[in-house]
Amino acid sequence: MTKSNFTRRGVMKTGAIAGAGLATPIIFTGASWAQESGYLNAPQGDTVTLGFNVPQSGPYADEGADQLRAYELAVEHLNGEGDGGMLSTFSSKVLDGTGILGKKVQYVTGDTQTKSDAARASARSMIEKDGAIMITGGSSSGVAVAVQALCQEAGVIFMAGLTHANDTTGKDKKANGFRHFFNSYMSGAALAPILAAQYGTDRKAYHLTADYNWGYTTEEAIRSSTEAQGWETVNTVLTPLTQTDFSSYIAPVLQSDADILVLNHYGGNMVNSLTNAVQFGLRDRMVNGKQFEIVVPLYSELMARGAGQNIAGILGSQNWDWKLENQLGDKYIGTNAFVQSFGTKYGFPPSQAAHTGYVQALLYADAVTRAGSFNPCAVVEALEGYEFDGLGNGPTLYRAEDHQCFKDVVVVRGKENPENEFDLVEIVEVTPVDQVTYAPDHPQFAGGSLGTCNPGA
Repeated sequence: MTKSNFTRRGVMKTGAIAGAGLATPIIFTGASWAQESGYLNAPQGDTVTLGFNVPQSGPYADEGADQLRAYELAVEHLNGEGDGGMLSTFSSKVLDGTGILGKKVQYVTGDTQTKSDAARASARSMIEKDGAIMITGGSSSGVAVAVQALCQEAGVIFMAGLTHANDTTGKDKKANGFRHFFNSYMSGAALAPILAAQYGTDRKAYHLTADYNWGYTTEEAIRSSTEAQGWETVNTVLTPLTQTDFSSYIAPVLQSDADILVLNHYGGNMVNSLTNAVQFGLRDRMVNGKQFEIVVPLYSELMARGAGQNIAGILGSQNWDWKLENQLGDKYIGTNAFVQSFGTKYGFPPSQAAHTGYVQALLYADAVTRAGSFNPCAVVEALEGYEFDGLGNGPTLYRAEDHQCFKDVVVVRGKENPENEFDLVEIVEVTPVDQVTYAPDHPQFAGGSLGTCNPGA
């Protein structure tokens, strides 16, 4: 797809925001937060510094690169450059392109390397040396949990990037941390009914699972939701995050009586494990009188591009898809505005990693503006229980109890006959938010406490 052709497909739509019944965004008087000192890295002069901490190397580097593109675009829009993107569709209208509270936004970047220690080190450097008042990014839940804890200790806000493990807003939740991206439970709740309808309820599943907290919670969520539909789990095997050749893990699947392989892998891990599974002929097998199937609970267009034809027909879930508004209408307004901006700047459509990063940057700026202060505790107050719309996912709630966003979940499938390299995934269904909502004390989120906001003073 050429850049010009892509741009035409992503023409921004205008119109009334779906879910216009949302309450008018609260604008705080700022009286209780007027003191622009007494907290860490209070902006001085006419600029404010944000820290973008993304995997620029490691197995999730593709997602990190796309996140960074989106963060840079968000900074342009906040500073009044470009076409403004989602500022025109966002239900809150306090962002006016003059930066944040009149201060021009600047940023520093770090490479998490998809490693928790490296991510903490780069975040610490941005906070201590560069004066970053907010850290955002990451494409690994292990990284997100580690950096969120650091930000809580330091006294700055963490706006999580691409993190899907239940733990981020479960046992490891923090008062200074917020997640827009959906989670493992939501994937399971959205996928299980569709898997049962497509493949039947009498199935035997074999799980290969990335050996860290995202893998654990995704396996648990998919296993519990599919077993409730009648599936049997015949084996679960952990695989190292650093693994590149999964042949030794795929071979035993052939010796089992499983007729479904669930790949709880993401990024380069999923591309490699899926490729190995296809090379071993799993997709051509008949087991228990059924066609063998592969499920990837969480994937994106970036992963589909890496997997190529191997992704065709495979079901999974996404937080967002760049075709949502074109296919399903103005309920998902904001999608085309973002796609238009991103496509014009970079020449291809954005991934879900890019989308959630961009949205988190805008939500932070909006919260500061509504609060009238950069004080982290003011930001927490402004985001807790905040209802918004116009950012591509439909009406969304930032729940106060755990700082998790609740919105519709997209179920997708790899296209059998894609039109081009950017259109490899088709939307199967969008699961309404009420079907993926759970109580704050749900067993999959047990333990942990938000604690109290830390302003770092």
